[in-house]
Amino acid sequence: QVQLVESGGGLVQPGGSLELSCAVSGSSFSIGSMAWHRQAPAEQRELVAATPAAGAPFYSASVKGRSTIFRDSAKNTMYLQMNSLKPEDTAVYYCTAVVDGTQYWGQGTQVTVSL
Repeated sequence: QVQLVESGGGLVQPGGSLELSCAVSGSSFSIGSMAWHRQAPAEQRELVAATPAAGAPFYSASVKGRSTIFRDSAKNTMYLQMNSLKPEDTAVYYCTAVVDGTQYWGQGTQVTVSL
């Protein structure tokens, strides 16, 4: 059974940095595209960044220039480095991975940007 586990969330001050990680386990197939989404209270879920199995990453306008998505294929782990964090970055961050044509979701990790 494929499982995704996020970690690295927490409370950070405005202007600070965080690195989220997403570990994929339980798959004997290659992992395709992976992505980070977020959902703030009373807001719709938003695609933040994505990394295909091959090709250039995608960043939403809200995080472009402040974030870097990368993956360690040997560890089946994806990361999201976020810098210059703003209060509006506060949300639950979810990772997704496509494995053998099926998209899987993690349970989410809370990121709170506040003084």
